[in-house]
Amino acid sequence: MIQDLNNRFVYHAPKGNQQQKYENIRKNALAFAELIDIMCPDSREKSLAITALEECMMWANSSIARNE
Repeated sequence: MIQDLNNRFVYHAPKGNQQQKYENIRKNALAFAELIDIMCPDSREKSLAITALEECMMWANSSIARNE
């Protein structure tokens, strides 16, 4: 458990092509967020969808940082 906690709560400097992967995920998440913004009426649900997408993007990038 200690090793897992250390992996979760430490800075992971980008290695190799990780920065490119992060940027690709961010770029595609932004494109989807823009689609949601265009297609969906302003509402609580739209805000939650964009927030969930932001969370998804962060977890995807975290999986790269922590596990590669």
